[in-house]
Amino acid sequence: MSNLPARISPQDAITRVRGHAVILDADLAALYGVAVKRLNEQVRRNPDRFPEPFMFRLTAAEWERLRSQIATSKGRGGRRYLPYAFTEHGAIMAATVLNSPQAVQMSLAVVRAFVKLRRMALSVEGLARKVDALEQKYDKQFKVVFDAVRRLMSPPPEPPRKRIGFGGE
Repeated sequence: MSNLPARISPQDAITRVRGHAVILDADLAALYGVAVKRLNEQVRRNPDRFPEPFMFRLTAAEWERLRSQIATSKGRGGRRYLPYAFTEHGAIMAATVLNSPQAVQMSLAVVRAFVKLRRMALSVEGLARKVDALEQKYDKQFKVVFDAVRRLMSPPPEPPRKRIGFGGE
């Protein structure tokens, strides 16, 4: 069914593709306790429930990049088609079309994993904003210090010299 161990957590199955947090069809099928073929069959039978923001098919380049990250072999067997990537809403919708007790239970865990991931991302964004504010604040203060240091480092202006000789005055 999936390349992942049977006891994988939904959090470990979530990856980033095209700027979205997604779960690949094989991992979602493993979490829901169904064959990948059955999951994809239900997706094809219910296209209205899986619009583009809920699910999309990976490109060949995206799949190769992910395969290299998860270290899958390129040996015989494997997939005939590029995998689907399910966003949070697509994962929930998949549980509704599968309608098995395990799919319903695991959909709750999947939602919790996506929510936790979203909270972590928001906390990182908040931290980045605070760092930017501190950087701007201290840049202004350091500018004053650097200006003072530059003034100290530059030679003092020379006093005006008296003219030697006949000036005509």
